[in-house]
Amino acid sequence: MLKKLRQKMWVKNIKITLSLWFLAILFMVNSLMPVTGFHQNVGAASCPDVKIIFARGSGEERWMSQNYLTFKNELTEKFKLISLTYEFEDLDYPAISVANPLTLLTTFVSGGEAYEFGESILKGLAELKKEVGGSACHKTRYVLAGYSQGAMLVSKALGFLNPERIIYAATFGDPKLYLPEGEGLIPPACRGVNLSNYRIYVPDCRAYSGMLGGYNPYQSPDYINKLGTWCNKADFFCSSHLSMKDHTSYVSDGLYADASKVIFDKITKAFKISNNYVSLHDTAILIDSTGSMSGLIDDYKAEVLSLAKKTLEAGGRVALYDYRDLDDPYEVYEHCNFETCTLDSFEKRLFEIEADGGGDTPESLLSASFKMMKKLNWKYGSTKSVVVLTDADYHEPDLDGVSFADVVNLSKSIDPVNFYIITPEETMVYYSDLADATGGKVVNSASDLGILTGEIMARYDSLPRVEEDFDDAVLPKISDLLVEYDSDSVKVNFKNTGTFALVILNDVILGMTEEQEITITDVNFSSENSLRLVPLGENVRGNGVDVKLTAGAGMGSLNLDIELPTSAIPKAPNAGRR
Repeated sequence: MLKKLRQKMWVKNIKITLSLWFLAILFMVNSLMPVTGFHQNVGAASCPDVKIIFARGSGEERWMSQNYLTFKNELTEKFKLISLTYEFEDLDYPAISVANPLTLLTTFVSGGEAYEFGESILKGLAELKKEVGGSACHKTRYVLAGYSQGAMLVSKALGFLNPERIIYAATFGDPKLYLPEGEGLIPPACRGVNLSNYRIYVPDCRAYSGMLGGYNPYQSPDYINKLGTWCNKADFFCSSHLSMKDHTSYVSDGLYADASKVIFDKITKAFKISNNYVSLHDTAILIDSTGSMSGLIDDYKAEVLSLAKKTLEAGGRVALYDYRDLDDPYEVYEHCNFETCTLDSFEKRLFEIEADGGGDTPESLLSASFKMMKKLNWKYGSTKSVVVLTDADYHEPDLDGVSFADVVNLSKSIDPVNFYIITPEETMVYYSDLADATGGKVVNSASDLGILTGEIMARYDSLPRVEEDFDDAVLPKISDLLVEYDSDSVKVNFKNTGTFALVILNDVILGMTEEQEITITDVNFSSENSLRLVPLGENVRGNGVDVKLTAGAGMGSLNLDIELPTSAIPKAPNAGRR
């Protein structure tokens, strides 16, 4: 095993560099956590149908943390829609604070698995096993959730609990998160592929392993579709970035509200009852008003008015636009937007739209939809839809050179915006790609028109599973590695554009160094060793570089030229009902 880092002794390195750095951050955590509220089990019964257990974060007071209270309140509102009995529990475990320097040091070095922090996790694990496994309420089903330290506890506990009793488990800001699709020079997640089943909202496509390591595997086969993780955009503990603001913003960024929709849907499915929750919707209607539409437009209007009425009644917003063809002196026209549309104004303007003009068969849909999406003020967290009413295909490129890819990428960058196209059977084929790319649907105007409103209203928004990559230009990088072996030591030279390099051997964090040369002594070459160097900037954690210190390497050197190409993807479509 490694004992020290030469240049700066690793023990000194941790005590000085790590503890002050982490203490400043963790002080921020404690100061940003508002404390308010009281304990109340709404709808509780001696043996409720559902028991929801929340494990709070480090240093948070039981029953009082804003994370617990917000999570509870979001779900309580949805339970009012069904007749199940339920009970909330803020798990009785220490949730030990890591503000003490020694606790912080031992937590970091042991990956949270030993010393006081590890004991806190073990006590919580014992309590969960007693709650779920030892309960006399054999028909009660459980929902588990945890934030930060509590998230680590929940993810660790799943292997010890009967999955048949668990409806769903949700983790938020888990320092033990593991996402294999975030590994590599261009991670699969940055190409929008191989996303883990439990990845519900992790915008950072380079998120790979949590700050305290990662549980591998994170999800066992017994918990497929029963586990979901939320890691805020630049969360210090679970993303590749180092923002403590994002770690403490799960309440203000609406992530518990987002999770409550997913969890409530799982609960209703588990008990085979109707999910009557209606998400807030932003729905924009875009009508082809060229002359060929004169025979169909009145039929379209009746269904559109029904959709607008149900959307507004459910607290959502609607907008109304129409468009024509390239040759018409008529750009996409706004009748009312999300701020100005009432049911009365929407209905009045809808029935004023008349079919006229047009040139060749294709129309100017791409340009119209692109400009409309740009103009509208879409609400964060709403379910977003564009409903297109047309009887023709579209030009590509369109006015101003707008392409199919431009429309799809803008849709995805917004959240995405799902495109639903109502069109005659003979033109449906032109729109399948647009619907598929944005998570929407093509509807036959002759036979399937009536199902459209129900399908749109039944969707709830789940935030994008992965978003566009952060700007690689600001990510610190490690390159030009030179590894030199001796009989029982290894010297590693490297370039680091960051401030520090985090040094990890065989999943044990040895410390941080500002140096760009380290010597690791007392290496046991009877087995293979894995060295990982992670560059750290002021507010970002770059891509780690792994070096295998192979058994029997002996004397000699190995030069590793690390190339980190840039990559970027648009946001992936939301999960919707899963």
